[in-house]
Amino acid sequence: MGHRLRRVRERVNKRLVQAFVETHTPREVAVSFSIGVFVTALPTLGTGLLVFLGLAVLSRVSKIAMFASVLVLNPVVKWGVYAASYSLGQLLLGPVPDASFTSVSASMGVDVLARLWLGNLLLATLFAAVGYVFALRTVEAFRRRTQAEPSTDRSLSTQE
Repeated sequence: MGHRLRRVRERVNKRLVQAFVETHTPREVAVSFSIGVFVTALPTLGTGLLVFLGLAVLSRVSKIAMFASVLVLNPVVKWGVYAASYSLGQLLLGPVPDASFTSVSASMGVDVLARLWLGNLLLATLFAAVGYVFALRTVEAFRRRTQAEPSTDRSLSTQE
């Protein structure tokens, strides 16, 4: 589990580093990542990709930062998010009457979906806020570090 988490973190960092060197401001990169996290957290049943493409074409988002969010909330992790979303929705709206794990019927669909969507919207908002702060701090730290470090090319040219 730790190895898998480390690999995901490395892939996200790699994609964010690519976004860091773009011409976007740190806030634009952070907003793009945050939007991506929000959309990815929603139960869009695959239509999130269409939302990403629309945003990429119609706005000035950092495409790399937005798509990096998919690495965080990948399909394996999303099932846990859905379970947590439904549980949160049940906590706020109460359990679905006469529903159990073994006896769910189509007539309960609206009640189940209401709990899933309410919990999911709240979690997606929380994840987006955390993602914004994470991306903003990471981009700012990366840019400070790269500005403070002398370039290898410059150091070679000053020695000649």
